[in-house]
Amino acid sequence: MGDSTQRSGIRVLMLPWLAHGHITPFLELGKKLADRNFHIYFCSTPVNLNSLKPKLSDSKYSNSIQIVELHLPSFPELPPHYHTTKGLPPHLMPILEKASNMSRPNITNIIETLKPDLVMYDYHARWVPEVASSLNIAAVSFITTGVAMISFFRHYMSKRDGDDEFPFPEILTDYVRKMFSQIRSAIASSNSNEHKEKGTNEVSDQLHSSSNIMFVKSLREIEGKYMDHYFDSFGVKIVPVGPLVSDHTVQDDEGKEIIDWLDDKHKSSTVFVSFGSECYLSKEVMEEIAHGLELSNVNFIWVVRFPEGEKMKLEEALPDGFLDRVRGRGMVVENWAPQIKILKHSGIGGFVSHCGWGSVMESLKFGVPIIAIPIQLDQPWNARVVVSSGVGLEVERDVNNWKFERENVAKVIKQVVVEKIGEAVRRKAKEMSDNIKRKPEEEMDEVEKEILKVIGM
Repeated sequence: MGDSTQRSGIRVLMLPWLAHGHITPFLELGKKLADRNFHIYFCSTPVNLNSLKPKLSDSKYSNSIQIVELHLPSFPELPPHYHTTKGLPPHLMPILEKASNMSRPNITNIIETLKPDLVMYDYHARWVPEVASSLNIAAVSFITTGVAMISFFRHYMSKRDGDDEFPFPEILTDYVRKMFSQIRSAIASSNSNEHKEKGTNEVSDQLHSSSNIMFVKSLREIEGKYMDHYFDSFGVKIVPVGPLVSDHTVQDDEGKEIIDWLDDKHKSSTVFVSFGSECYLSKEVMEEIAHGLELSNVNFIWVVRFPEGEKMKLEEALPDGFLDRVRGRGMVVENWAPQIKILKHSGIGGFVSHCGWGSVMESLKFGVPIIAIPIQLDQPWNARVVVSSGVGLEVERDVNNWKFERENVAKVIKQVVVEKIGEAVRRKAKEMSDNIKRKPEEEMDEVEKEILKVIGM
């Protein structure tokens, strides 16, 4: 990619949304750019940056990635330790979003002071191109979710009723349609009348950048057709940056007990069960999953989380006697487990996942087939991508209330991990992983080329 000294002066300001699932990929992309002599300003709230500082200061990135603090306007009910989605009580989310929206003057000031060559922004800061453009600075969005959902939303938001169907029927399940209509109504009603139209297009507004390109954390292998549809329909070129899964795993001794337990299990004999750090299951859903795991007779590691302030004893949250009955073949862990370390382990043969996009990318990187149980947000769309790409199967549900039964959980776990019917899925997941490992720098070559174009070099 030409002479790296040409790029050593290029400064990129990164503005991720205040959630772990956004900050992590922004930081991974920042590291990859820093490896190519870019200088990164990484901007977030102090509470989010506190956990990054030690990781960066002790690393080769201590000079090339510079931390920039963003101070949000303060509200009495939102003290600074709540300026993050991590551990945020759900009723405070609208206030965090409001504080974030009100931070435009602070961010404008940061852009004016640092005068970067490029601002890379997330969905919450849709006004950044306008600010950047007024200062003669390029801006481009980086989206950390999959392209199928973005493409789906933009397709329907830009059409009048009765217009063309989305051209990929594998995404159009009854539940996806139902959920889309609920999200659309919620967006419309949450905006005042004069902003209603603008609000309805909120999901797709994020996708405009001053350069008509958009970076996404994804792979052409699983989302190429949605990327092409987006370009053909809206003239925005989508540039995939790859899975952006950290190569740095946690310290050796972290999660040691889990890994030791897994070391005793046969190859590909165990499922990892986790629904992400911000997705909480109702007692009813937990019970069905517990019974499903029990019925499957497959080994499992299950990470169980409760929202802040609603913590309960595991024995109370799980069916009576469950922990005794699965002792030896099942391990239930509270709050945290080293997900990447577990997925990399040869003992893992499947991932029972909510299909948060970060988890999907990690699963693909390590060749682990997915048992999809989407819960909220973009997850139903991601689950359809997983199934249509052949790297997983989805647990069947009742289309009206979206409930699933334990028998279906057990059935899909067995299909994916043990039975002959799952051979193709297991093979495809392994192929996907081999593909990712074969071309670690290809996507970044393209990203670098596009950045140089955007900033006019």
